[in-house]
Amino acid sequence: MTAVPLYINSLKDGRIADKITQAEQISLSCTLCPRKCEVNRLDGETGFCSTERYAQVASYNLHFGEESPLVGRGGSGTVFFAHCNLGCTFCQNFDISCNTSGFKEYSHSDLAEIFLDLQSSGAENINLVTPSHVILPILKSILIASSKGLKIPLVYNTSSYDELSSLRLLDGIVDIYLADIKFFHSRHADKYAHAPDYPEKAKQAVLEMHRQMGSLIIDDKGRAYKGLMIRHLVMPDDLAGSEMWLDFIAQNLPADTYINIMGQYHPAGNAAEFPELMKNVPGSVVEELKQKARFLGLTRLDKRKSIFF
Repeated sequence: MTAVPLYINSLKDGRIADKITQAEQISLSCTLCPRKCEVNRLDGETGFCSTERYAQVASYNLHFGEESPLVGRGGSGTVFFAHCNLGCTFCQNFDISCNTSGFKEYSHSDLAEIFLDLQSSGAENINLVTPSHVILPILKSILIASSKGLKIPLVYNTSSYDELSSLRLLDGIVDIYLADIKFFHSRHADKYAHAPDYPEKAKQAVLEMHRQMGSLIIDDKGRAYKGLMIRHLVMPDDLAGSEMWLDFIAQNLPADTYINIMGQYHPAGNAAEFPELMKNVPGSVVEELKQKARFLGLTRLDKRKSIFF
């Protein structure tokens, strides 16, 4: 039996409409993310994310490079939103996340049509990439798309720089949280993303995501349909605090938490401004971290062959 996405029930019982109302109120003096810019985005004002009322989309496609439970046979229906509320200086998608202009703005109806188009193309899910600053457009678009037949899982693919109040708006809407945990130390988060509160916000966010959804559940065809997935990009000289993140996960989340320890760091964006970011990560370091994860009792590591640059 195919699981019914959570937003279907939220559409039926009216919860999604209530959540939209709440998100609209927050957007009048925006505190949707930890930046807390307090601009009126419904009146054309912009803050850190350079986004007004409507979402801007950089691209959308069937993506076959995600974790296998997301890819399935049809691919993950990724929607890459322009801009980002974190803005790491070394971002691997720097042209999308840190450029402030040149992207098309989509009405809520047009964004809903993107979701439906991806579904009709065979997508296993709708994968919302860097969505933290566009929660209101997402909610409005899901309301429209679900009323027109959208029926595949919704993935919230985030840097984990999220506000608890915003994540609670997504309770009953999002099926899969894909949380990318980055800096464990405040000084590194401040230096490379001007977000010294990132470590604490990310910890709170991951715990809330798990509270809502629990560990990842996969159907008999190997496709994820509910739960939490965690990604962690290993950085040069342990700038991400990888071992400490593994300790945090082992101490606060179940042993079967799905974790992808990623070894594909390479200098990108404005990394050249910091000599320490111009290094690569040896494959041996990533393998040692995987061994540590197993030693800590974490049993569910992503099994894809690591990519090293």
